[in-house]
Amino acid sequence: MNALERHIRQSLSMKLIISILLLAVPIFVLSIGLLFFESRSNIKREATEQAKSHLNTAAYHVDRYLRIAETATNITAWIVEENFVPDSLLVYSRRIVELNGNIDGCSISAEPDMFPEYGRYCSVYTIREGDTVKTTLEAPYEYFTRIWYDTPRTQKRPGWTVYYDDADSLDLVLDGMLASYVKPLYTSDSTLLGVISTDLSLTRLSRMITADKPYPNSYFVMVDRQGQFYIHPDSTRLFTRIFEGADPIKQADIIALGHEMSSGQEGSMSVMVDGHPCIVCYKPIRNALWSMAIICPESDILQGYQRLTAIIIPILILGLILILFLGRKTVIHAISPLDQLLIQSQRLAAGHYDQLISHSTRHDAVGRLQNSFMQMQSSLNRHISAIQKVNHETARRNEELVHANELAEEASYKKTTFIHNVTHQIRTPMNIVMGFAQVMEGNFDTIPKEEISSLAALMNSSSVKLRRMVQMLFDSSDMGIYEELKSKRHENVSCNKVARECVAFTQKIFPDISLEFETSIPDTFCVRSNYLFFMRGLRELLYNAAKYSDGQHVSIRVSKTEEYVQFVIEDTGTGIPEEHREKMFQPFTKIDDLSEGLGLGLPLALRHITHLGGSLTLDTNYYDGCRFIIRFPSEAFA
Repeated sequence: MNALERHIRQSLSMKLIISILLLAVPIFVLSIGLLFFESRSNIKREATEQAKSHLNTAAYHVDRYLRIAETATNITAWIVEENFVPDSLLVYSRRIVELNGNIDGCSISAEPDMFPEYGRYCSVYTIREGDTVKTTLEAPYEYFTRIWYDTPRTQKRPGWTVYYDDADSLDLVLDGMLASYVKPLYTSDSTLLGVISTDLSLTRLSRMITADKPYPNSYFVMVDRQGQFYIHPDSTRLFTRIFEGADPIKQADIIALGHEMSSGQEGSMSVMVDGHPCIVCYKPIRNALWSMAIICPESDILQGYQRLTAIIIPILILGLILILFLGRKTVIHAISPLDQLLIQSQRLAAGHYDQLISHSTRHDAVGRLQNSFMQMQSSLNRHISAIQKVNHETARRNEELVHANELAEEASYKKTTFIHNVTHQIRTPMNIVMGFAQVMEGNFDTIPKEEISSLAALMNSSSVKLRRMVQMLFDSSDMGIYEELKSKRHENVSCNKVARECVAFTQKIFPDISLEFETSIPDTFCVRSNYLFFMRGLRELLYNAAKYSDGQHVSIRVSKTEEYVQFVIEDTGTGIPEEHREKMFQPFTKIDDLSEGLGLGLPLALRHITHLGGSLTLDTNYYDGCRFIIRFPSEAFA
């Protein structure tokens, strides 16, 4: 081990190879990692869209079946009310099932003792069994307490009920979950005759919609407004609530999904279902009476992605080995002349100046180094006196190095100060967001609605500040966007429109400050510019005006001459002291180090405006606060 370490220290080729690997391998691995991450994200996005498409299709079919049942029942109900006798009930019950292939059963039940010849009970029932339709008079049983009879009888209006029926009173069996559209029947004087109930088998409906699923292990579920399962592949979960028994900490996603679905919302989210990550898409049915969701396990979605990973990883390892091998051969070939140069330079060090080093025809660093040695040897032979000049030049370079070191120390101090400032500026709004989020997390139901609104407003304000600081940091660090911006100043930007939008944005952040907007140009007047960066520059100036003014006077005025169009942003307040005006457009410079902000607002505004072909100046003749003037020359008029 010590021998290897000593060899690495003494071998320039090994050092170069290791340096190349330390530089190339992280970039190579990072590039592959980003590619895989983006591929994974795209796959999940496409899977979500595909799941939504299947969900919309299934929801359409369910809604269509419900409407068919409602329409068939409502059309027949008035005829039944007009002819409410046992023989007619058998005919109408059968007609509803025969004429509507998606309806599984229909019962018409009379009030107690309605027909004395049949005793206390009189109920007819029709059921579909495959291609056969059977109709019969049910054996006496206490159907008045059943949910499908009691609900419309009590509420005195039609509606849907869901219940589990393992068998009816006949030999006609309809196993599983039933969704019944129930409607009370009345005489002309509003006397209750009975109830008509049209049944849909949710078990059969579930099989129909599940037949078209995007992935082998995906499945559909349906819940009501209380979160109870009406459709689920696991029959033991029926009539249980979606978040029943869920741990509020470990299964917060399940609880959130249950509240979203039970409240009739539409959307998608990633949820841990039975310990497996899944993508869940959900939407309401029938005006949020029920809510349907499709659950797609990520193991199915990412199956191809995982197979690709198993192939790419060996290729990645082989690629790294190939980089090591080729890098070693390339480095050894590139620095081989240095070994010869080493021998010759050792002779020079021993005082053998008469043996000249041969001239190299190579144009790389090694060739230039060899020729430099040759020139040095010739210079030593001819000009010993040049040593003094070299010493003088060395002293001068040392002074430059000292100066450069001082500049580096100053830059390091500015960097440290900026990092501390960024940390301080970000920490305050972040603490507000995190603190209020923790308060609302465990006490959401007990906090008054007004206080929740206040907390949300504070959190939103803090989020806006964070986003603004992050955007400023991004703009200040990416100089490439300005080079690209020079070729993209081709949008026709309405001067009045961008000014009004900036006023509205600033007014939203500072609701207590009145912003005045004046213009002397029509709304149709435009300049050729880039809307996004024009708006950002103008927003920064308005933001500073509102932030540092006395709150009494902040205005923006737009006007035009033959030579230019100008925007004047003016406020009343302390203004910028004269001694600070020279550095006000320098990045990370603030009048007060303890004040809020990063010192990037004015520099970024200047950069945005100037790269768009305009100019930004401070009116030094205005003493009541600050007055900034933006001007675009007539060449920019659209």
